[in-house]
Amino acid sequence: MSAQHLLAELQQLVSEARNPNSMNIDLLPTEDILTVMNREDANVPGAVAKVIPEIAKAVDEIVRAFRQGGRLIYIGAGTSARLGVLDASECPPTFSVPEGMVVGLIAGGQRAILHAVEGAEDDVDEGRRNLEDISLTAKDVVVGIAVSGRTPYVVGALNYAKSIGATTVSLTCNPLSTLADMADIAISPVVGPEVVTGSTRLKSGTAQKLVLNMLTTASMIRIGKTYENLMVDLTISNQKLQARAIRIISEATGCSADQAEEILEKSGNNVKLAILMVLTGLDRDSAGAALLQSDGFLRKALEAAPH
Repeated sequence: MSAQHLLAELQQLVSEARNPNSMNIDLLPTEDILTVMNREDANVPGAVAKVIPEIAKAVDEIVRAFRQGGRLIYIGAGTSARLGVLDASECPPTFSVPEGMVVGLIAGGQRAILHAVEGAEDDVDEGRRNLEDISLTAKDVVVGIAVSGRTPYVVGALNYAKSIGATTVSLTCNPLSTLADMADIAISPVVGPEVVTGSTRLKSGTAQKLVLNMLTTASMIRIGKTYENLMVDLTISNQKLQARAIRIISEATGCSADQAEEILEKSGNNVKLAILMVLTGLDRDSAGAALLQSDGFLRKALEAAPH
């Protein structure tokens, strides 16, 4: 693509426009700079609220994929991809899902998480190759993340995903974009021009983070990874999470912290199992069988078990 063609393309993007509210930001004292930024940031949740119907459609597709043994795959470049990698990496410890159930891919590979890899986002074939490397299937959901909605690496990835029948979702901040047009589901919160022109790690990045939070959290809730609003499927991998697990058991059952710690040990450090044991009086094996019969949904297991 020629420089002139790319320049013309960028000039059409909402995310590349100049923000009239920050034209003189370089003349302002520190607190006033921060006030301008804060006022602009306040617009982001409202922009995300407007696309909740599209986010809901994506969540329903992700839940369907999980139930069929499929995966959620984020793919992008730069800040967009780093946010996807972050969200994916938090799912195993938070919800005890297996590694690889939620995947984050970034143009330029692992090095690009910490360092800029120049030109990686311009390789349209690399997006396809990266999805081939993880053996993408029609059961998977691929979320292409790119503020501009035109990143060649992501366009190549979504084209390949569509060609094999995977569900495609675009997460951009420009609704009239290539990715939004080609995806099965287009999520495009419009946050407006950035405080520093074109610095899409700001409002656009914040909007992306909010949407990614929604995609994984709502999907995990839908497959039984919470009880009420408690994180009952967390993986206990350090002292802080051990304490959190004890607190969750106490909150869910009303038992003391000492009792919660004792039952947690009996359950094999399985918070969901421990809660079921306390509330039903079942032993570990019986509680495990009840959870299995309820597809891992604690609330269903409690409704079915004798109290």
